Amino acid sequence: MKYRHIKKFVLLAAIIVSAVASHFSGHLNSYYLQVIVFVGINITLAVGLNLINGYTGQFSLGHAGFMAIGAYLSAYLSTEHSTAFFHALGTNSFSISLLFVGVLLAGGIAAALAGLIVGVPSLRLKGDYLAIVTLGFGEIIRVLIQNTDAVGGPRGYSGIAGYTTLFWTYSVAAITIYVVVSMVDSTYGRGFLTVRDDEVAAEAVGINSTRDKVTAFVLGAFFAGVAGGLYAHSTTYINPTGFDFQRSIEIVIMVILGGMGSTIGVTFAAILLTLLLEYLRFVSGYQWLPEIMRRIAANRVIIYSLVLIALMLLRPQGLFGRLPRRGVPPGSSTKPAKLPASSA
Repeated sequence: MKYRHIKKFVLLAAIIVSAVASHFSGHLNSYYLQVIVFVGINITLAVGLNLINGYTGQFSLGHAGFMAIGAYLSAYLSTEHSTAFFHALGTNSFSISLLFVGVLLAGGIAAALAGLIVGVPSLRLKGDYLAIVTLGFGEIIRVLIQNTDAVGGPRGYSGIAGYTTLFWTYSVAAITIYVVVSMVDSTYGRGFLTVRDDEVAAEAVGINSTRDKVTAFVLGAFFAGVAGGLYAHSTTYINPTGFDFQRSIEIVIMVILGGMGSTIGVTFAAILLTLLLEYLRFVSGYQWLPEIMRRIAANRVIIYSLVLIALMLLRPQGLFGRLPRRGVPPGSSTKPAKLPASSA
């Protein structure tokens, strides 16, 4: 069986499993169900950001801004315009699914357009400059939402329908992984890796590095917008503070923890970090622990800082990633080749 057929089979199997799990999810505790949904949403966010930070070698700190665009737009459309939609098609499972898919795509497309607007001028920058620009963009989006009364402003936006299920969450996560892996494995996607390894050499052989970086940026922003729509229709209430700088750092940590450029590693890291942070909520309430440990457990920023320091010192390539030597393909020998014996 060819590799592309295997990927399609795995995608179909993941969608079927998510549908079956969603059917029986009513027996789960609501808290555990919410955590499982958050795991799937974080997988989509982390894999999308890995396309930008891992596969094209950029460093974006504004992923929460794209997530906010998708969350607020999809929530606004499904809340304010659902009455006319259901009046035309009726209220049934098919019309609800159609509405939900439509608002998710609308949120993703809006986030992608924002990514294009930001990406075209800013992706000519490199390193710290790009990180500062994307960070500023994320904060601009948050402040704009906070001053927009149509979506609740600083009070937040409530009354959102709870359309998100395990089926939608993990189907989107599976599609995100499939699209990213397929793109990176394609001839076009190899340009991302070339730009990441050596942008000057990529330009020298005719690769348009700006085009490839913008493409990755727009696609990553699209998936962040869709994930934001899933998040909004899962919590049924969103607030601008939920899409701040700390949220962007959470997603970046998942990418670094799993290993930049490793889709499987980033997926596992998103699962591990989401479950760990939820467990720390309970740890902070353990009265038998020293107060300093409970304060650290309650403060995610300290946890992120410790994780980053430990990774940079002990395993800079991430838990599941590899960092081959520059110019040496993975698996190749680094020993000097033996010279042939001179003939007599």
